[in-house]
Amino acid sequence: MDELYREVLLDHYKNPHNKGVILRPNIHKEDSNPLCGDMVEIFIRLNEEKIENITFEGKGCVISQASASMLTDELKGKTLKDVQSMTREDLLDLIGLQLTPARIKCAMLPLTAIKKGIIDYEAKK
Repeated sequence: MDELYREVLLDHYKNPHNKGVILRPNIHKEDSNPLCGDMVEIFIRLNEEKIENITFEGKGCVISQASASMLTDELKGKTLKDVQSMTREDLLDLIGLQLTPARIKCAMLPLTAIKKGIIDYEAKK
């Protein structure tokens, strides 16, 4: 089963979903992991409090970039409240592989950026 998840991860890395920029997004946040150099930039367009469109740009390892691709697929149509309640375990379940602590940080980078972006958005309201 791990091999299937590895193939899915590699496919998301090689053929990322939702890669690109949204002009004038409601939420825009960039975050990075200075220890490894991974970077992700998140763009979210809202329709009321639901995610209408979500995209990302970034560079880094397979885990961080595939996680961003998989996560953006998962979050379309969700409310900001749904996203804020998403846990590390939810994300790891989505990825489907056991990861080392260093790799968990890579996987969490997109979700962390999204949650920070939501905090900024809520503060401006």
